[in-house]
Amino acid sequence: MIDVLVIPGDGIGPEVVAAARAVVQATAAPLRLHEAPAGWDAFVRGGVALPADTLAAAHTASAILFGAVASPSAPVAGYRSPIVELRQRLGLGANLRPVHSVSADLVVVRENTEGLYSGREHISDDGATAIAERVITRQASAHIAHVAFRLAQQRERPQPRVTIVHKANILRATCGLFRQTALQVAADYPDVLVDELLVDTAALQLVAHPERFDVLVTTNLFGDILSDVACFHAGGLGMARSANLGARHALFEPVHGAAPDIAGRDRANPLAAIGCAAWMLAHLAQQHAAVPALATAARQIEQALAWVRDHGPLTPDLGGTATTGAVTAAVIAALGSTAQEVAR
Repeated sequence: MIDVLVIPGDGIGPEVVAAARAVVQATAAPLRLHEAPAGWDAFVRGGVALPADTLAAAHTASAILFGAVASPSAPVAGYRSPIVELRQRLGLGANLRPVHSVSADLVVVRENTEGLYSGREHISDDGATAIAERVITRQASAHIAHVAFRLAQQRERPQPRVTIVHKANILRATCGLFRQTALQVAADYPDVLVDELLVDTAALQLVAHPERFDVLVTTNLFGDILSDVACFHAGGLGMARSANLGARHALFEPVHGAAPDIAGRDRANPLAAIGCAAWMLAHLAQQHAAVPALATAARQIEQALAWVRDHGPLTPDLGGTATTGAVTAAVIAALGSTAQEVAR
């Protein structure tokens, strides 16, 4: 059995993770799922958002399935976002956010551990000025650029392309270093076309002409925003999945966040979390080639997801009226027919 850590978190996180667990357990994937707390509720109960036991379990797990956390908007003494801390403590330097639809087939590759999410902030003594330190390093920039160019090669496009997104005309030191480093890495991949866009232009082009993109690579905050813009073309945040990848660890999470306004109402769209579970199984299949049931389960879930996306039922965010439970049940029911297709 392969050990997987499950962190439901807060808000709709527990609901969508429960749906993903139910779908995985309906397959023959040989996983042992361990659940652990993190998030605002964990902070309220124990004074820490990422308990030491959860972090220790994350270090030893073969993969992590993460739900969502409801971080407060105003500063709270002692609180730090557990997902940001997990990314940094586990070395999850690359965040991949794919978008696939009739109008768009692209991946945003986002640096995941530094930038304005470095956590280096302070407020002046008089409380009038808040300062955030934007950390961009050559090492992290080179790493994420290599990830993006290798991914472009693997996507088997007629002409793979990587678009470097930055704001080096204004942020000359930080974005300038990122741009320079990414362009240097590009020289190692002569078979991949490379271009660059300022982040504001990239945002406009993602809305108006998503078909022009293949792989985008950018810094942490820009990647966070641009991937949310891009997912509009594939049904919105309720359909958006992501992978946080490092040298030794992998964490998979839906992009939608905690959505506290619908938490506990059986209205959350579980398809992104279920898609993350399928992606996690495919990743584990690469790590455990001697266990074919992992790849089989991943394909079954992807096919079942596609069937439900096309035929319903759908939750309100996609124009339907179905509950979280009804959509989950439909995916599980579709697994039976997809299992026969996979076996052919």
